[in-house]
Amino acid sequence: MKLLSFLVLLVISPMALAQQSNPSALKEMVETEQAFSKTAEVKNTRDAFMEFIADDGLLFRPAAVNGKKWMNEHPVSLSDKHPLLAWQPVFAQMAIAGDLGFTTGPWEFKADIKDAKPAGYGHFVTLWKKQPDGAWRFVVDLGISHPESGGPLNIWTPESQTSEPKFKPVDVEKAKSFLMLRDGVYAGDVAKLGLKRAFQIYAGKDARLYVPDHLPCIGLDAALTNLEQTRPNLAVSYRPVSGDVSRSGDLGYTHGTYEKKDSDKITEHGNYLRIWQKQRNAWRIVLDVTNPVP
Repeated sequence: MKLLSFLVLLVISPMALAQQSNPSALKEMVETEQAFSKTAEVKNTRDAFMEFIADDGLLFRPAAVNGKKWMNEHPVSLSDKHPLLAWQPVFAQMAIAGDLGFTTGPWEFKADIKDAKPAGYGHFVTLWKKQPDGAWRFVVDLGISHPESGGPLNIWTPESQTSEPKFKPVDVEKAKSFLMLRDGVYAGDVAKLGLKRAFQIYAGKDARLYVPDHLPCIGLDAALTNLEQTRPNLAVSYRPVSGDVSRSGDLGYTHGTYEKKDSDKITEHGNYLRIWQKQRNAWRIVLDVTNPVP
């Protein structure tokens, strides 16, 4: 979603937060996100994305596509302006295994770096995965736009800790299949019970809900209030596509497409990204973002 603002033109607490499940890996991931943003400022957004996306990383154009392949096939036109997409993470979570995590925070876009005010605002969600060479590269990037600033773009330094948790590796493919099944069952319950009731059942108490044209809803109560106020009678359907799970089996994500209908007329469709965390032996939604296709 960060790149979308640049190529085709991405209330949160001002305090940055993190789940310290693997503090050293989390710190590395956050610092990589910050380097990603700095590279976009110093060079340009496209070069930054090419440098930090994984070989199998996804962008949405508008469907999910291989990001590197898409960028190579769609070069940016030369311009005498220097567009600036700036962002900073303010919240992050890391799997116990230290191999999969996500960052999120506000972004701002300027058509030219010299412009006094941003032309657009939003929030991003970036899924990061540690590569075989030990480098962090992002595998999914999606987010939302909204009409007002999401907060200052301050540099966040996670607390430094040295303890590393122990874990028993899981069968990743089996865990991924189970999570995809869970996502599909959730989609079925959304169709049967309605989005608000299903989200209430499946989401964790600290869940984050990102919907277009709104600041992020932080916490289950805020999310449910939003779902109640934004045309709760709309029928919502999801089609899961793929996902992944950490080697520790405690953090994973799914993505796919969605439609919203009012009296059998499609009023909105697009892509979703859903981040899940194992809580008391059950997968719970910790972040849900939907991004509509224009």
